[in-house]
Amino acid sequence: MTQPITARFQLDYGAFQLAVDLCLPGSGVTVLFGHSGSGKTTLLRCIAGLQRAPQGFLEINGCCWQDNERDIFLPTHKRALGYVFQEANLFPHLTVAGNLQFGLKRIAKPSGAADLPHILELMGIDHLLKRKPDCLSGGERQRVAIARALTLNPEVLLMDEPLASLDFKRKQEILPFLSRLHRELNIPVLYVTHSQQEVAQLADHLVILAEGRALASGPLSETQSRLDVPLAQDRDAATVWPATIASHEDDYHLTHVAFTGGTLSLPMVDAEIGKPLRVQIYARDVSIVLEAPAATSILNVLPGIITGLADDHGGRTVVRLQVGNQALLAHITQKSALLLNLQIGMEVYVQIKGTSILN
Repeated sequence: MTQPITARFQLDYGAFQLAVDLCLPGSGVTVLFGHSGSGKTTLLRCIAGLQRAPQGFLEINGCCWQDNERDIFLPTHKRALGYVFQEANLFPHLTVAGNLQFGLKRIAKPSGAADLPHILELMGIDHLLKRKPDCLSGGERQRVAIARALTLNPEVLLMDEPLASLDFKRKQEILPFLSRLHRELNIPVLYVTHSQQEVAQLADHLVILAEGRALASGPLSETQSRLDVPLAQDRDAATVWPATIASHEDDYHLTHVAFTGGTLSLPMVDAEIGKPLRVQIYARDVSIVLEAPAATSILNVLPGIITGLADDHGGRTVVRLQVGNQALLAHITQKSALLLNLQIGMEVYVQIKGTSILN
């Protein structure tokens, strides 16, 4: 079983300072999220050893890679990591198989080769082995780059905005493969992005960075719904719930999914009973009523408890609720909040007008 990642770095560029102290899960996908200049890539480079922070401590899976107090600093080539950049950076003169073999040659123990069939299947590239990079789409090239990083048998996989150079169609092509990482890999993945879509679809754990500091760090739904960080105020603020296909209602083209504490009705999903998925709920699609409505066209009406309130000084109130064991955000007008006399601790009902299936 992998152990948590401890990462503490202080780095001063003059106009920019990185100062983070993080304890991250030793498995699953941790997304480092923030706008340009927030320190995401700098933090990733410090973890990779490509940038040496004068004050730093890094421990991954029980192994110390950096400790300035003990004068420990493992160079990048001695760190058991895979790194995927924005560009695939494949060797153009080699086939896909040749690019993967290049990765295998760097492994001290040949046991890594035993995982190659699983890696090929995981990234869906087994039919591409004889092609050269110039015969691949952008999405296919990135999938090969990820596979090459995985052939190194890394203890951590670092991904620096791997979808940034892809158009919308190619992003949609590769996202399902990335979504499998948190389900099928036994190593932690640190994934840099400024895309909320990628956060919602991929993150198990979320770190929000701004100006070189971590504003928040925690499980996805918990961190998304914090009222003291910018995400909750954003026009596209949303929460993501893990759910499981519970039943189908064919006559009405509906699927019912179970989450911790209740069920939701969704447009028909082509999936087997018991299949796990993620449901994204935008705050703008949630309304609040004080009593269960006697008649409404909205199918998803659930009991909840108000756990937080914040005004955005633009006529809007952000409401944080607990529904079952899940956090939920609602964006309503300040006038509505006043008329309903909303208070922390109140029991209310939420009407969810729309949902998105992520995977």
